[in-house]
Amino acid sequence: MKRYIYLAACLMFVAVACKSNIKTLDDYRAWCTEFMNSYNESAMAIQNDSTLTDDAKMEKLEDLYETSTDEFAKTGVEFLKKNSDSGEAASAVLENVAFLLDAEELESVLSSLKGDAASLELVTNLKNALSAKKATAEGQKFTDFTVVQDENDPEGSTVKFSDYVGNGKYVLVDFWASWCTPCKEEIPNIAAVYEKYKGDDFDVLSVAVWDDPEDTKAAAAEHGIVWNQIINANQIPTDIYGIEGIPHIMLIGPDGTILKRDLRGTAIEQAVSEALGR
Repeated sequence: MKRYIYLAACLMFVAVACKSNIKTLDDYRAWCTEFMNSYNESAMAIQNDSTLTDDAKMEKLEDLYETSTDEFAKTGVEFLKKNSDSGEAASAVLENVAFLLDAEELESVLSSLKGDAASLELVTNLKNALSAKKATAEGQKFTDFTVVQDENDPEGSTVKFSDYVGNGKYVLVDFWASWCTPCKEEIPNIAAVYEKYKGDDFDVLSVAVWDDPEDTKAAAAEHGIVWNQIINANQIPTDIYGIEGIPHIMLIGPDGTILKRDLRGTAIEQAVSEALGR
């Protein structure tokens, strides 16, 4: 399955073009490019605004991201609905917006596809991921998995997810990779939560996916990851949990119940604080 990561396709945009002009696939691609350029300009303006504090900049960037991705996803879905039998249109749109849609929205889009679009491998993979997400949705118990972290030492390096979760603590789990810029941007948020709440009732676990173990170790050291880690997990957990985009951050309760998925930014501490009652 092709992996979809937050920001990999620079999917942070601002509405800039008249959507009524999007009639062909070339129109859609041109609109995406213009949208992306406009987003980057807006984001850069926020970053360079010396009148804003760092917290204010982060808040504005998060608002920009939310508003922009919502507009981008809606435009893509509208275009695909008009071209529901086109494999090319389905590939172009779904590769960009699938991970921006919630499960119900994505299921509706996939079920509307016909002909060449419906038979795409991408569509099959997304349907499989949806099934995995339903099985591991908020309110469900976590699904265990096993990882051999060092192929040269399988006996000594094999760990289970259940070694870290479902053992009486709230655990914030971060699925990430060393090459993923948005993943690394979330590390300070996770670190702040770890330092504030770590103890007998809370811990953090990073799970490196789709990554080379040596690159993971280097990035973890560089960015100050001092909490528990599972490395070399590759696609094992992402297939189980239906994760197409990283970072994917979830909060698991003491009994192993998945409390939150898809946490980002300030929502990370908010979820932990509410769960711990602090």
